[in-house]
Amino acid sequence: MTAPQLPGNGSAPALSPAERAAERYTDGEWHRLHPATPVLRGGIVFIALIGFVLSNLRERLISFFVGAPQYGGDPLDAIYDHGWEGWALLGVAVVLLACLGAFYLSWRMHSFRITEDAVEVRSGILFRTQRKARLDRIQGINVVRPLLARLVGAAKLDISVAGHDANVQLAYLGSSLADGLRGDVLRLASGVRAVEAAEAAEAAEQAEQAGTAVVHDPSAPGGEALRPSRTAAVGDLVGRRVNEFLAPELDPNAAPPESVVKIPPLRLFGSLLLSGFTIFVLVVVAFLVWGAASGALWLLIVVLPGLLGSASFYINRFTKSLRYSIAGTPDGVRVGFGLLSTSNETLPPGRIHAVEVLQPLLWRPFGWWQIRIDTAGHSREKGAAGQPNTTMLPVGDAADVSRVLSLVLPGFATDEHRALVEAGMVSSGHDDFTGSPRRAAWIRPISWQRTGFRLVGDAIVLRRGFVWRSLAIVPLARLQSLELQQGPLDAALRLAEARFHTVSGPVRPRLAAIDARTAVTLFEEVSAHAVAAASVDRSHRWRHDPIRPEEGH
Repeated sequence: MTAPQLPGNGSAPALSPAERAAERYTDGEWHRLHPATPVLRGGIVFIALIGFVLSNLRERLISFFVGAPQYGGDPLDAIYDHGWEGWALLGVAVVLLACLGAFYLSWRMHSFRITEDAVEVRSGILFRTQRKARLDRIQGINVVRPLLARLVGAAKLDISVAGHDANVQLAYLGSSLADGLRGDVLRLASGVRAVEAAEAAEAAEQAEQAGTAVVHDPSAPGGEALRPSRTAAVGDLVGRRVNEFLAPELDPNAAPPESVVKIPPLRLFGSLLLSGFTIFVLVVVAFLVWGAASGALWLLIVVLPGLLGSASFYINRFTKSLRYSIAGTPDGVRVGFGLLSTSNETLPPGRIHAVEVLQPLLWRPFGWWQIRIDTAGHSREKGAAGQPNTTMLPVGDAADVSRVLSLVLPGFATDEHRALVEAGMVSSGHDDFTGSPRRAAWIRPISWQRTGFRLVGDAIVLRRGFVWRSLAIVPLARLQSLELQQGPLDAALRLAEARFHTVSGPVRPRLAAIDARTAVTLFEEVSAHAVAAASVDRSHRWRHDPIRPEEGH
């Protein structure tokens, strides 16, 4: 498959102000996180404890302000009667100072640095830990803004790396700094920073030979500006917080508006209602009604709290998917979502190992589809609708599927490939796909006609499922291995199953009940195409100058 042709390929785009401001944090030196990090990470529990204590002392507060009868037995009464007020206040002050000291020490001992080839984080007071993520292993970068962090202008930078539990998280950074560092880290991973450094060194050498020098002009843009007044600074701070709450997840300068897919709230709500969880809730309600009619009232006590909690399940998933957007940027596909707590993740090119377009049975009358992917690394944060971050499109129609596939698999952005995908999504056979023989109906009586595959360029397209439709696309450059299986029944029917091994994820690229001879031919063709595709793949250096044909591999 051809290298992704995302906006900005071929020339390095101008850096945003946030990326320019964040460049000083990629100097290879150790830097500290946002000052509010201890409160956002562990101080929330402390605040919750204070709220718990205050809620239990509400009677005391009411009696202090409006008066109320005293019944005795209150610890505060004992402190007052014995004259221990000073000791009690001293104890409270010591506890508060100890907590503040622990928070400050935790912040001082938690630092990060970004070098030319890795992102490192070290933390811990008594037990020190240090995590390191290689830039060439980065699978995606997720910027998460929880509600409380947004109030103080902070965000988490979750760097997904290939490997088990290999992620590195910078929690928390300034909101604009997180955006800038995301761009700078991706530029380092893409190789464009190395190219820029070489060009800058060459320009400096030429300037030195010509006897010229660069003189900084304080009056030029970017020079030293007048210090704003305190009132203007406060107004600017409030304005930035408001803009962060109201601004869209995707930067319009980095993500063209025409490439963004929008999910109507009504469609989103309908997809949540027509889900497997709703079927489970209906079964529980029916069981509850039956139990109440038969006199088993204990079921009401056991099941009713869970049913009430299901309402929060729907509300949580609905609000998390609001403002969903997806677009192509110079550094990959960026997916954003969230109403109160927001998140947006950038997946660099070449990190997607498999794509699946699927349609649950209840969505078929509405023409809704979902897109999932396999990547070598997974963000710790949940994606849209509370689903794993491997869900690229929670729900969309056929046009939305075409737009998303053109972003995640740019090689499928042609009209021919779009027609192929649309046919594979709804076709029941008798098309250009290589399908299963009629004898496969003995083990696949319903879906044997939909089972089929087609080798297209540097990708394999797998079609299967009649009740739950599925269309999987595997870029051969990302393929790990191919396996053919044949059980006793398959051998008797001269059938086989092909399994395409990629990284672990929700997509299961496999095809059962295909002709045995066809499976062997497929094995040989896919093996040859996979080697050829991997040898010319340069997507991991998506902004690097391409290798010229005469340079070889």
